Amino acid sequence: MSEAPEWEFTERDVVILRELAGDPQISSRQLTEILDEKYDIDVSHVTVSESIRRMREEGVFREAIIPNEDFFIFGLFEFKFNAEHFADEWRAAMEYIRDSPNTLFYFLSDGEYQWKTVMMFPTREAESRWIHEFYKEHGSVVSNIRNSVVTNVLKFGTDPELLESLNEGPRTRE
Repeated sequence: MSEAPEWEFTERDVVILRELAGDPQISSRQLTEILDEKYDIDVSHVTVSESIRRMREEGVFREAIIPNEDFFIFGLFEFKFNAEHFADEWRAAMEYIRDSPNTLFYFLSDGEYQWKTVMMFPTREAESRWIHEFYKEHGSVVSNIRNSVVTNVLKFGTDPELLESLNEGPRTRE
């Protein structure tokens, strides 16, 4: 797991992130104009470009290419552990899921099913093959995989307004 980046947010950083969240394809020149006209922040496009580059390198935000759902099928997978073999085999199973080219988003949670992932496959058959291969390799670690078909993606993205909280100072994830 990576650590949270240490970053002191300026008003300009937050505005840049808000605008990028609203339009990820916006150019630094266009962003410079918006900063000036909408927020009264006078800065060059080179400075804007450099700010974006530094935030990207420091891990302030992540970028991912997510194909249109018409090209792939998406599924939510939830993994329930078999405690008997967990201690010896959990790492290999976790890495198998994390490193799978089908894994889009992988996270830990509480409850009965503690590993969850959003995965994408070209076909239902490919999804079934992945499940079969996972059970062959790591079936002793899990007592069940629950998978749900994601039928319609109704929203995917970060609302720019949410990013306003970034300049409110340090916080914890509790």
